[in-house]
Amino acid sequence: MKFRASSRGSPEVNLTALIDVVFLLLIFFMVSTTFEWRTELGIELPEASARESARDDADVEVVIDAAGGIEVEGRRLGDPTTQSLRQALTRAARGLDSPPVVISADARTPHQSVVTVMDAARTAGLYRLTFAARRSGESDR
Repeated sequence: MKFRASSRGSPEVNLTALIDVVFLLLIFFMVSTTFEWRTELGIELPEASARESARDDADVEVVIDAAGGIEVEGRRLGDPTTQSLRQALTRAARGLDSPPVVISADARTPHQSVVTVMDAARTAGLYRLTFAARRSGESDR
């Protein structure tokens, strides 16, 4: 038996089709990607337009002024920490079963003060929170 040596040349791979496909994918991703960077959030704050409800005696009223000072049921807290707020809210709840907490915050109140009141209400077991607002177009007292 005599085997003949193959006279084939080295195998070649045609890369033209592969390069075309990769180039088309590159163009597709470049066109479909957005390069817009948003530097600020466009937020429109809601206005209260519902009719005013009468304040119930079972409500716990918390007032926060522009400087972050806090009053619970008309008593100003000297040290508005979460612990002292929790104690004041527990006293103000008067043993009622989960009374609503009405938070009246000034428009310039630091956000941290509102979050502190909400956290203290949660730790005191008061989960029904309401935010007081004035109707759009109404002036201050």
